[in-house]
Amino acid sequence: MEGNFDKVAQERAVLVGLNADCFTAQQTATEQTLEELDALLETAGGFCTAKVLQNRHTPDSHSFIGEGKALEVKMLVEATESTMVIFDNELSPGHIRALEEIFGVPVLDRSALILDIFAQRAKTREGRLQVELAQYQYLLPRLSGMGKSLSRQGGGIGTRGPGETKLESDRRHIRERIHRLQSELEQVRQVRGVQRERRIKNSVPVVAIVGYTNAGKSTLLNRLTGAGIPANNRLFDTLDTTSRQLRVSDNLDVILSDTVGFIAKLPHHLVNAFRATLEELEYADLLLHVIDSADPDRQEHIAVVDSLIGKLAKPGTPVLRCFNKADLVSREDIPVGEDVVRMSAGTGEGMEDLLKAIENALGHSRHHVVVTLPYSMGGMVETLHTSAQVINVDYTGDGIVVEAVLDPILYGKLKEYVTKEC
Repeated sequence: MEGNFDKVAQERAVLVGLNADCFTAQQTATEQTLEELDALLETAGGFCTAKVLQNRHTPDSHSFIGEGKALEVKMLVEATESTMVIFDNELSPGHIRALEEIFGVPVLDRSALILDIFAQRAKTREGRLQVELAQYQYLLPRLSGMGKSLSRQGGGIGTRGPGETKLESDRRHIRERIHRLQSELEQVRQVRGVQRERRIKNSVPVVAIVGYTNAGKSTLLNRLTGAGIPANNRLFDTLDTTSRQLRVSDNLDVILSDTVGFIAKLPHHLVNAFRATLEELEYADLLLHVIDSADPDRQEHIAVVDSLIGKLAKPGTPVLRCFNKADLVSREDIPVGEDVVRMSAGTGEGMEDLLKAIENALGHSRHHVVVTLPYSMGGMVETLHTSAQVINVDYTGDGIVVEAVLDPILYGKLKEYVTKEC
């Protein structure tokens, strides 16, 4: 993790998780998810003073983790002079209120912490709109239980975003604000739709980079396109989608699009709010699933991303598994297969293999050609502009000379008119 924080000045938090028999994998806490919560806290600018993992059959109706364990946490808060308690589970408004009364400090859950990080990181207007929408959707049902978290002054973890005066206003005002934000994001979606139609018309495939947060997606985009996106070793370093054109080969250009990183127990408010961004997955022709080869929880994180791909991408979209940071592990630690690429975005290792894999997955037999059409086939020029990637058109004495990249169907139709294979 990046950054040397002042452990006196920064927020100090006890991290708590409940592992209950009745919970699903999305709801429960484990030692691994508490470690990830610690990394999220550090990303937000806080410092972990202690971790507590409680095992129960079911959550306690009043204190969530049980009265005895709650008192233990209270003593930990006092002994470590902590300023807040953060839960690895999602808490109800009633639980938040009860726990704050017991601990005497603000209580946040995992979703609130992730929302705080997103509020810090969103830079573009679209990103800020999406974060604000997610915050309001998260806060609306919790207004009656926010307690100390709502009344805090002067900023800090969990207080960024809509602001105290807005949160204290009535639910009708907040619902109106949610409606306005949804309308503005719908306009963003419409603009994306127009851009997407233009790409389809120009026959430029879209390749979307997906992966667990901090897997190296931005580093890969920078390596392939020189995009210059800040790529630091911390969670959710990139929130705002960046798209760049990439020349894969002489026969294939693509739009390469970065996406927000996924994470276990990603709040559904964020998935919904970021749908304008994440719908790039729905329209992508190919997905590059970037995997941190050295991640000790690699398989669990692969499963999280695969699950979200299944929900967000269109069925049948090809996926290339890009095992990144391969220079940090032995060759035997990385599987082999037709849809697997061993690479390192940091060092550049495997980039040629990746480009070949992209071309094989997308192009197969796309043809960069020059065709000379008789003037009687003038209508075909419009068809080419609609269904192919047209590079140049020249009207000569011999006919209409068109340089274009054709898919197999068009190539078959026009093969007899091909005068040059580029």
